[in-house]
Amino acid sequence: MRLHACKNYYFLDRRGMSKQAAILSVHQATKKCFEVIGQQQSVWDCTLADCLPLLSSLSSLGEQLQSCSKVRFKNTPLQGFPELEQRLRCKLIQAVETVLGKLGEKMSVLQTVQDAVNNQVATVFQQYVQHADTISLSASIERSSLAPSVADMLEWLQDIDRFYRNQFLKRKLLLQTIKPDNFSHMQALPQSWNRVSTQKGRELIQDTLMKVSFFMDSH
Repeated sequence: MRLHACKNYYFLDRRGMSKQAAILSVHQATKKCFEVIGQQQSVWDCTLADCLPLLSSLSSLGEQLQSCSKVRFKNTPLQGFPELEQRLRCKLIQAVETVLGKLGEKMSVLQTVQDAVNNQVATVFQQYVQHADTISLSASIERSSLAPSVADMLEWLQDIDRFYRNQFLKRKLLLQTIKPDNFSHMQALPQSWNRVSTQKGRELIQDTLMKVSFFMDSH
């Protein structure tokens, strides 16, 4: 047996398998991967929708913290309550931490989606590398009325995997910039979060699932 490499994955090639059986093995892994992507995309979209009210809350809390920092309580009728300013600030900071905790839970769901897709894509590449010699390059680029070529589907899966990974990392980094004393970042968070989203990425997944719809229904 000979060792092969593809996208940093290393596997041993099996011998004695027919080209049809090898292609079928790769097709089965690919179908499973696209099924998982379809399922996980729904989870991803629902989770992002759940984040919106939390982002709005953080933005509002940022405005309140900024207002609190500007008010001079000693020059107001509240000057008789010397601890009020500190108590109010502490209450707002606790609210920020609570919302960030809930967003952290949502980020964990997004990471689960990203990991699930990445694992399935890795499995497809494992199957392909394992049978690459048997399938041959010419067979890998063959298309039919029902199935795109193996090469096309591998490329699409790489693009989708990259989309989820980049989206997750950008959102994670965005939340890491949020601090109770960084009012401007908190107030602009909903807009910054929306800018991370790309219509091109969503279209990539939807278009790809459309392209493989006949393939998914075939036996």
